[in-house]
This record gives sequence, C-alpha cells and structure tokens, in this order.
Amino acid sequence: MTHPLITRLTTEFGYRELHTMCDVAAFTEGAGYHAIFVPGDIARNLETPDVAVILPELRQAFQGRFDCAVASDSVEEELRETTKVRKTPSVIFYHEGEMIGGIPKVRDWSEYIERITQILALPMAAE
Repeated sequence: MTHPLITRLTTEFGYRELHTMCDVAAFTEGAGYHAIFVPGDIARNLETPDVAVILPELRQAFQGRFDCAVASDSVEEELRETTKVRKTPSVIFYHEGEMIGGIPKVRDWSEYIERITQILALPMAAE
C-alpha cells in the first residue's frame, strides 16, 4: 500500500511514477536536472513520509531547477543497484541521463541545501 504523502507527489504535484528502467531512462535523459524519489519499504522506513514532504519544498527552494519523479516498487531494487544508492528513502539526481549524486535517508534542511548545491555544481552537471 502506498502512503498518502507519496500519492500526493504524483497527484497534486504531477511527479511522474516510474515503473521500469525504460521509464527511468526516458525521465532522466531529457535536458536539465532530474531527481528520483526512491521511497523504499514504507513499513520499515519511517522517514519515507518526511522525505515525501521535503522533496517538493526542495524543488521550490531551488526554483524548479530539477524535475521530480517517484520510483515505484517494481523498479526500486534495480535502481538502487545501478546507482549504488542503496539506503532508502533516497533522492537520486541525474543530469541528461547521467547519475550525478544521491542523498539517502532524511537529512536536516541545511544539509539538503548544501548537498544539492554541490550535486548541481558538479563539472559533469555543468550546463
């Protein structure tokens, strides 16, 4: 069962739900920056709803500099293995098809801001 705060990401904010690695590729290969929310097991990850609330706020703080999607259960394991960001919940960042960083678990606001700023400033991500 999906948590209402995760459902809110797709219904209220219009984040795409990714069901296959083809969906992941189609989402991440577009121009610009992309963030995929990997919720993990809701029953075991009590931080998942927190990250589901924080992600839209982060997107707003960065003035929409990245778009967002949600990884479904069917793609989570392969996504975690291919990116090596294994802990959940996590947010994995891409720039035009290349994974450029990930932030596992819930963090303090200041740490999110610092880490995302660093991720978006990587030479690989320079526009």
